[in-house]
Amino acid sequence: MPTLPVFEKRIHTRFDKAFLVVIGSELFGDATAIARNISTGGILVEMSYAPPLGTVVTVHFQYAREGDLIDEIVARAEVKHHHYLNFGEGDDATSTRAIGLRFVEFVDPGERVDPDHLH
Repeated sequence: MPTLPVFEKRIHTRFDKAFLVVIGSELFGDATAIARNISTGGILVEMSYAPPLGTVVTVHFQYAREGDLIDEIVARAEVKHHHYLNFGEGDDATSTRAIGLRFVEFVDPGERVDPDHLH
């Protein structure tokens, strides 16, 4: 049976790496999450809850340097997708949830986001 070609539908190239981020929300507070598949347009984030579609959250990318210094990049992003991932090995099945975020803008880490811009 012939195989069909696979066409990449993504606009942006993905950086396939897992790392910790902090997701901030006015309604849900801050939560540590695992970010994957980051690109110029957005990111996939595994987390314990899924904010409603359309919610705008802050994504805090943090990097600890020598001493107590922390570099941080902060992005505002809109929840565009909910994903429920089921996987397992042998008889052990597990699942996690993830959200697809579309970047809206990058902000200065010290800048307070106006609550009217958050849903």
